[in-house]
Amino acid sequence: MLLIGIGANLPDREGRMPRHSVTAAIERLRTASSWSVDAVSRLWETAPVPISDQPWYVNAVVAAKTTLGVGEILNSLHDIENDFGRTRNRRWEARILDLDLLAHGPLVCGRDQLREPVVPHPRLAERAFVLLPLAEVAPGWRHPATGETVEAMIARLDPGQICRPLEA
Repeated sequence: MLLIGIGANLPDREGRMPRHSVTAAIERLRTASSWSVDAVSRLWETAPVPISDQPWYVNAVVAAKTTLGVGEILNSLHDIENDFGRTRNRRWEARILDLDLLAHGPLVCGRDQLREPVVPHPRLAERAFVLLPLAEVAPGWRHPATGETVEAMIARLDPGQICRPLEA
């Protein structure tokens, strides 16, 4: 099972709000021939991490399957981001759309400092905006490197992180 984090906090090229970008990206994954979407979390509203004056984010997590390799998965996710107008200028900047490969089954690979794909995502265990929606699509999921459950990681979160479900 593949876990993909989706987030946005800026309007897209047409001026549509982040909620639209997140739901449109989910639909794009659903209709792509190389993907099979198994579950989608609710949408969550979250404060930026690290804390800044950026607009709040809309986040979700998708559980999916694909026959693509890790590099191809990342290229596919980046292609979707680019189609929405995403640019990459600096770390932790506000963004039109962000698609992150959170985990890919039991796979553990890569080294962040060498710009290799890193799986599972190196900071997923610290982020409420990842763990709370992840628990919806994969309850009981275990981190492939540590063996820790998503519920145990949630219990360790900094209570100062603000993450709440968006109303329908």
